[in-house]
Amino acid sequence: MHSRYSSLAGISRERDHMKDFRRYLVLKYIQYLVLSSSNTISTLLGVLGSGYVMLILQSSRVSSKSTAVFISSLAKADLLIFVSAVAELFLWSSSVVVPRTAFTSALLQNLLTANTHISALLLSCVAVEAYLITFLPTESRSLRTVRNAGLTSRAIWLLVAAECTLLQADDVLKASSTSPSCSPGVWLLHLSSGAAALLRALSYLLGILLRIVNVYIYYKIFFSVSNRSSVRTN
Repeated sequence: MHSRYSSLAGISRERDHMKDFRRYLVLKYIQYLVLSSSNTISTLLGVLGSGYVMLILQSSRVSSKSTAVFISSLAKADLLIFVSAVAELFLWSSSVVVPRTAFTSALLQNLLTANTHISALLLSCVAVEAYLITFLPTESRSLRTVRNAGLTSRAIWLLVAAECTLLQADDVLKASSTSPSCSPGVWLLHLSSGAAALLRALSYLLGILLRIVNVYIYYKIFFSVSNRSSVRTN
């Protein structure tokens, strides 16, 4: 009797975790794909939610699935916000001892940029997975694995890290540039500025595309589930 009660309690807690995950994803969708720019309140709620989700994911009752891998990586992305906030507070409190430089200012901004881009891409991965589960559950089973989710998450982190490294180099070169001349440094500055401008434009267009794709996916899922429910009731 006691073991049965324990198992039921475990199932109940796991179901609560799934509800928590859904609420967390809704919060993140609003933060990154609905709002044009994150505000202090949404950012703070997102960081607190990520901390809570990271604690939940440590539980042995949470099954290891591809969605959990994406959610775990999404929660870890908020560590970039935490690091940026701590560094900002440190620089503010010790501005006399440690002066703010162009490198540190650009680095703090690029940490926030990395968080935004990683989160948007991971949320889109969750949306695509939800689409596959809804419309192609059997055909996509070989794709929806923990290994593939881990590889995809690592690829996203590496790509965004490369992006922010280029943006960081461009910001530092701009800040350290002096009067124009024909030195190789000027050509490097022009090349870096052109690549960074192109990258920023592509990131902006990709952000718009991700918003459209996510809206379309959840629109399809919502009406598919609604139609199934209406057929069952009839």
